[in-house]
Amino acid sequence: MKLKTAVLLINLGTPDSPAVKDVRKYLFEFLNDPRVIDIPAIARSILVNLIIVPFRAPKSAKIYEELWTNNGLPDGRKGSPILYYGKSVQEKLQNVLGDNYDVYLAMRYKNPSIDFALSEIYKNNYEKIIVIPLFPQYASASTGSVIDKVMTIMKKWWVIPDIKFISQYYDNVGFINTIVERAKKYNIEKYDHVLFSYHGLPVRQVDKVYKDGTLCESHNCENEINETNKFCYKATCYATTRLIVQKLGLPVEKYTVCFQSRLDKKWLEPFTDKVIIEQAKKGAKKLLVFSPAFVADCLETLIEIGVEYQKLFEEHGGEKVQLVESLNDHPMWVETLKEIVNNN
Repeated sequence: MKLKTAVLLINLGTPDSPAVKDVRKYLFEFLNDPRVIDIPAIARSILVNLIIVPFRAPKSAKIYEELWTNNGLPDGRKGSPILYYGKSVQEKLQNVLGDNYDVYLAMRYKNPSIDFALSEIYKNNYEKIIVIPLFPQYASASTGSVIDKVMTIMKKWWVIPDIKFISQYYDNVGFINTIVERAKKYNIEKYDHVLFSYHGLPVRQVDKVYKDGTLCESHNCENEINETNKFCYKATCYATTRLIVQKLGLPVEKYTVCFQSRLDKKWLEPFTDKVIIEQAKKGAKKLLVFSPAFVADCLETLIEIGVEYQKLFEEHGGEKVQLVESLNDHPMWVETLKEIVNNN
């Protein structure tokens, strides 16, 4: 009897289509997650369901329509890049892992759902399940939410097999090397400055990491990883950057770590849009931007960085914001996932 292992890859999610009704459903599920908007339930319900979703859905639908069209996918096909690359990685990882593994793909929000993927896994009675949230740096709003959802479903199973969660891999050698390989497409010397732009988080969410009541700002997160900050999103973002710039040979004055997609001033700083304006005012004409929090290109990379930040840079005198593509389905990334699975 062959004892097989299920591998479950989980990314954030995507609307089923750029239609307003589908974007509304996606935002409703996403923003009602208490790990995403971590305020009291009644306040969150009012804020999300009566204010954010009704007003944001039509605007977001137009942005998703642009993403569906200008997505960089092969053969000019339309659709969600995060879903396309998710399916491609699932297929390629299955091929390299072989018959002793079955690889599944799910999204935390919308489809293919975690509920559906786990229902298929449950039917097949695996000896072991390896869950890989596709977020290199741990955050409660991403990795934590995925693990929470999986455990909520699986705690109802009568038989629960061995389970392994991969909480983070911000310093994984293969992950870092794949990013560096992606960068070889560009001559860094021709760029005035390099940005490492990570998705932002409210400061209060990284402060919650510290069980002794101290704040993130007290833990030297910009410069080191230690026992207290090893699950701090800010600390691991800076750690990922240090590993990349070491391999690229970038001097400290050549690059900036920053955070995008902020909603207010109480989010992690420096803000990417502000850094871009500052660089333009300093006379920079060409910026190279990495997005190491995303393993697949998505709205935040292709549209926010590639389109919106490009316009912002031009408005202040700059010329080109060049995005370094995400890992997507690069062979080195697939091999990295294979090693993660084999080592767990």
